[in-house]
Amino acid sequence: MMQNVHLAPETDEDDLYSGYNDYNPTYDTEELENDTAFQQAVRTSHGRRPPITAKIPSTAVTRPVATGYGSKTSLASSMGRPMTGAIQDGVTRPMTAVRAAGFTKAALRGSAFDPLGQSRGPAPPLEAKNEDSPEEKIRQLEKKVNELVEESCIANSCGDLKLALEKAKDAGRKERILVRQREQVTTPENINLDLTYSVLLNLASQYSANEMYAEALSTFQVIVKNKMFSNAGRLKVNMGNIYLKQRNYSKAIKFYRMALDQIPSVHKEMRIKIMQNIGVTFIKTGQYSDAINSFEHIMSMAPNLKAGFNLILSYFAVGDRDKMKKAFQKLIAVPLEIDEDDKYISPSDDPHTNLLIEAIKNDHLRQMERERCVEVVKASQYVELANDLEINKAITYLRQKDFNQAVETLKMFEKKDSRVKSAAATNLSFLYYLENELAQASSYADLAVNSDRYNPSALTNKGNTVFANGDYEKAAEFYKEALRNDSSCTEALYNIGLTYKRLNRLDEALDCFLKLHAILRNSAQVLYQIANVYELMEDPKQAIEWLMQLISVVPTDSRALSKLGELYDSEGDKSQAFQYYYESYRYFPSNIEVIEWLGAYYIDTQFCEKAIQYFERASLIQPTQVKWQLMVASCFRRSGNYQKALDTYKDIHRKFPENVECLRFLVRLCTDIGLKEVQEYATKLKRLEKMKEIREQRIKSGRDGSGGPRSRREGSASSDSDQNCSASSKGERLSAKLRTLPGTNEPYESSSNKEIDASYVDPLGPQIERPKTAAKKRIDEDDFADEELGDDLLPE
Repeated sequence: MMQNVHLAPETDEDDLYSGYNDYNPTYDTEELENDTAFQQAVRTSHGRRPPITAKIPSTAVTRPVATGYGSKTSLASSMGRPMTGAIQDGVTRPMTAVRAAGFTKAALRGSAFDPLGQSRGPAPPLEAKNEDSPEEKIRQLEKKVNELVEESCIANSCGDLKLALEKAKDAGRKERILVRQREQVTTPENINLDLTYSVLLNLASQYSANEMYAEALSTFQVIVKNKMFSNAGRLKVNMGNIYLKQRNYSKAIKFYRMALDQIPSVHKEMRIKIMQNIGVTFIKTGQYSDAINSFEHIMSMAPNLKAGFNLILSYFAVGDRDKMKKAFQKLIAVPLEIDEDDKYISPSDDPHTNLLIEAIKNDHLRQMERERCVEVVKASQYVELANDLEINKAITYLRQKDFNQAVETLKMFEKKDSRVKSAAATNLSFLYYLENELAQASSYADLAVNSDRYNPSALTNKGNTVFANGDYEKAAEFYKEALRNDSSCTEALYNIGLTYKRLNRLDEALDCFLKLHAILRNSAQVLYQIANVYELMEDPKQAIEWLMQLISVVPTDSRALSKLGELYDSEGDKSQAFQYYYESYRYFPSNIEVIEWLGAYYIDTQFCEKAIQYFERASLIQPTQVKWQLMVASCFRRSGNYQKALDTYKDIHRKFPENVECLRFLVRLCTDIGLKEVQEYATKLKRLEKMKEIREQRIKSGRDGSGGPRSRREGSASSDSDQNCSASSKGERLSAKLRTLPGTNEPYESSSNKEIDASYVDPLGPQIERPKTAAKKRIDEDDFADEELGDDLLPE
């Protein structure tokens, strides 16, 4: 048994896995780029890999089993290549799995790890476009032709027909050059037929617009005869229109009919228009029977006002009265596609249209229509509707801004039953209230309340008239009664909130506005009133929160933004105040209080150059107020631009020669700069100061000479008037904080302030005391007392 056992030779002591890392240099792909023979083989057909499907051996035959008799035996794969780690022809195939990705012998030789190939540098630049190539020239020429066609159409729409024709001709010339170039470079199939069609059609249209009918017809013929243009037969309508203008009616009818034959029946609207042109042409030729056939066909297929009117004229021409009546019935059956209430309201400012509407608005047919309508309703079982129709008629007059007719119509109901009388009187009270005729408004409000005590609109309007007269307690009673009758009357709830605010019952006012906010979530007026009440209650944080909600509803409301800026300023947050004041200025750059605050802000932050633009705008808004121009000059002086400041002071002195402050600064500037005009300005200043001193002495002597209370009052009034000559209102006064502060780089401010008159406040101080800004007009409580207090015009 042992004779069949063969022991392994002792000399074979190699490791089981030895040789796996040794491989033939043939498999080293890193040096293939430098292998000349390999690169040559790749570039030729010898380097193409032959198909391997024919060389797949059977795995059952070529798969020997390893035994212990001899050395290791290689295994072949199913694709005919040696397996990884196998020995073939004395060379061990490498095991690629033991080598890390991107880690090769090249790395050991000093090359950096670069699996993404970033060391190769940036990609080469794109190839520059060759503008001299034929394709590029053709493309540019085609673009130029399109631009010329567009310019021609624009010139035509602007009324410049001559320029439009020149552009059209130029486009035609360039398009012919383009076609010749395309024929030289490409095949005729690549010619842009759409561009050729557009150029020819535009040229023909411009010829026609310039009354060059022969040229227009020849151009249209070129398009129509070219079979390559699809739907070109429709242009025969244009040719028919030209013949119609030339009074060649027979040819016009001929081309209209040719166009009608080439338009499919699915284009119903276009066919109807061509039929209408044919009918009009028959009328011009006196062939009324043929015109009647055309218009009857139109009225049977798609009736319209023009065809119906022309059909009546044709029947009139042939003397057929019965058919005229039938045609008129068909005409009035055509829908106007206009709302009944708006058909007599002019849609534009065209004077011809307005005259036409004014003529037919009250003609005999309109009067008959109105009378019959009302009579039919009165004679029916719906008698009450007649009153509502009359009230709606009054509302229509209001829409047409015909207030006199509206008032006359509503006054007709003074002797009607109580319900109708109350509705009419409510509307009359509302109208008179808007016209600020409070006596009439109160009278009709009383009539409305007496006619129907449960009418919330009448009670609201009565409260309005009482509110306007200042009796807030009584107004609140009317509003409360209106709410008891109708708890959903938002007008009464809003107005009672305003009334409580006037009575300084802020908690009750806030409660009313919060209830209203629950009903009208996005009402800007309600949000503002809540914020205003919180401000009056000295709770600025809550006021800011509600104003933030307000600007989320109306983000462009400049008054709300300035109010936010004012609140933040009062809280000491200058940066937030500046943001909202600047937004307010951006949306409404004419609010003088906002402009003044922004200018003062830049002075506070030592940016006098930026303050200049705001004070210049203020001087444009109030050109008669010298203080804004003085502040502009002072800003120039602060910023070191002394020459500009001097020029500005001179300009101010030229406009306001009796302004003492301007002369004082001119004297100081000219003295420091060393100008000769200083003596002239000093003389003028002394003269003005002397005149002022004499005026003050007269006032003082007048006070001393009169001892009664009336004299004292007059003296006080005259003193106040003299004090306020430079700033007569709150919005025009400058704060005492604008006094001059001495600066190291400003020699003008280093001089004693005692030389300056005490009544003058230097506009170059660090801060302006800004007057409190009112809320935007449309959300001011007074405006709501005048506008929103009124009820709807709809009848109850």
